[in-house]
Amino acid sequence: MTGVGEDWLGDGLDVAGVDPGRLWVPGVDYVAGWRDARGAADRLNRALLGVGLELSEVRAAASTNEDGRGVVRVMGRPDAVERLAGLLEAVAIGDGGGAA
Repeated sequence: MTGVGEDWLGDGLDVAGVDPGRLWVPGVDYVAGWRDARGAADRLNRALLGVGLELSEVRAAASTNEDGRGVVRVMGRPDAVERLAGLLEAVAIGDGGGAA
């Protein structure tokens, strides 16, 4: 899961080659949005582990968008993402397509 020792500060945000003056907008609370996203990402990561996926294969990462709202990004190896898609499709078919 996300946390200290796993580059949590840059979690899901590729800042290589980005002008720092254009990265952050003064007055936008990015931390609050990231905190919200981190809680959701951690919950999704626990669910991924619960269905037998390894976080080294597919994982959720907390980030924010340009206006500071939390964003959860799912990333992984194509084969693991295909397995995740299959699990989600099976759930959708099994309950008539409804979402919780």
